[in-house]
Amino acid sequence: MTYLVGKIALDITAGAPNNGRGEDNTAKVKYLINGRGARVPYISAQAFRRWWRDSLPATEKRSPVTRSGTGKKQQAHTDGRPDLYLDDDLFGYMVAAKGKNYQRDTVLATGTLVALASKRIVSDFGTMSRGFPADADPVIHEHEHYTSEMAGDMLLDLPRVGTFEQDGGGLRRALAPDATKEAIEAGAGEYVLRDVGSLRLSIEERRRRAAVLLRTLVQVQGGAKRALHYGERSPSFVLLAPLKGGNNPFTRVLANGPQGAIFDTDVLQEEMRAWADELDGPVHIGWAPGFLGDQREQAREDLAEHIAGGRVVIDHPRIVLGALAKEIEAGQRDDWFEDPAS
Repeated sequence: MTYLVGKIALDITAGAPNNGRGEDNTAKVKYLINGRGARVPYISAQAFRRWWRDSLPATEKRSPVTRSGTGKKQQAHTDGRPDLYLDDDLFGYMVAAKGKNYQRDTVLATGTLVALASKRIVSDFGTMSRGFPADADPVIHEHEHYTSEMAGDMLLDLPRVGTFEQDGGGLRRALAPDATKEAIEAGAGEYVLRDVGSLRLSIEERRRRAAVLLRTLVQVQGGAKRALHYGERSPSFVLLAPLKGGNNPFTRVLANGPQGAIFDTDVLQEEMRAWADELDGPVHIGWAPGFLGDQREQAREDLAEHIAGGRVVIDHPRIVLGALAKEIEAGQRDDWFEDPAS
């Protein structure tokens, strides 16, 4: 039973990819206040998950969304069919309507992406006067943007990919009775995961879904203000490590150093030693050239022994995650999907 845990980082240049509530005529970016009282930009997990979900291949069917009610009593939910739709399976859902009460906790856990180094949020002043008479006052507007490396944690619970809890453990059922019947007729089998009775898809489909998710991560597109502040939104850095438990010891490998954001190889190596009995394969590091200056080459030098021993892999994010996806599809990592207690 294995989780893929680690870190994602985006490289934002003069961007405003995720905005908060505006004030007057000013569009504000989302931010938090650090211990020194400075505003630190962040990208919400909800926003990044939306980009990831929307970036799935066009050939991957999405679960339809149903909206009902008006005003403050509105509801919206997907079909709640993880057997049919990859996004319901991996991103989770809650169907809470009259006569329906089904839920799937997320298989893909994502944290808030926060600026690694405290960077100044800049206000951009603009006007709209196109087509106005010569003596008319322009319409004034402002918006904020920033430049920073943004990092957040992630976890993929591999044994739950394509496995849907149906009873026990204090969880709501994942599938309605009619959906359960259809899933079984389509080939889903009974399985007990973490002492909870479940339905499970074929290993071929579970491999495929995990691989699609990983390949999509390195091709994520999206974000707000694309007309004025377009930028690449796929991760410039991804660290994924297979761990037998659900902890994420690699949350501190990216940090704020004296000269800005750093990748701390000492932290990585110490955590690898401390969690050696839980590591279930190499630490995969996808690192785009140019991100964090020349630190990628320095990291390769610092980690040369681990790289030579097959304990660490460093290359471009598309190459690293593409290779990992191929291993999963080929059945080389099937033990990661299993619960030893089952």
